[in-house]
Amino acid sequence: MSIKEKVFSQLIKDNQGLIIKVSRLYTNSLEDEQDLFQEIVLQLWRSYDTFKGNSKISTWMYRVALNTAITLFRKKTKSPQTDELMDFHYPDFIEDDDEKQQQISLLYKVVKMLPNVERAIVMMYLDDLPYRDISENLGITEVNARVKMNRLKKTLKELMEKHA
Repeated sequence: MSIKEKVFSQLIKDNQGLIIKVSRLYTNSLEDEQDLFQEIVLQLWRSYDTFKGNSKISTWMYRVALNTAITLFRKKTKSPQTDELMDFHYPDFIEDDDEKQQQISLLYKVVKMLPNVERAIVMMYLDDLPYRDISENLGITEVNARVKMNRLKKTLKELMEKHA
């Protein structure tokens, strides 16, 4: 494995939570989550050489992941097979706290009810990204990102109460 491949592999391992969140929020089955996870990793690899460091690596990864998620399942064609370099597996997480797991599942359920852009805003907000990064990822103003998130907090609260 080359140095570039090792660095990329470590980057994916360090940021797999970001990829999992995007995969989970933009799909409805475990199989689709796993497929999207693999596709995001593939797209990250394909665009890895174009990352110039003008933004944070996480900002770039979010942008690639979100663009991949939003466009992937619109396409009717099958995604290309991955090679050994892309042999990352969707991890299985076991949550010991049942009540916490139920709350997380409910949150994912109601976030999935939101339109794509709003899903992305919530996901990045929950990852503690600054509004500047959220706005940069989505191509909206920072003020617009703040306003949307404030409205989304109310919407999410209502949805969680309704579906609890």
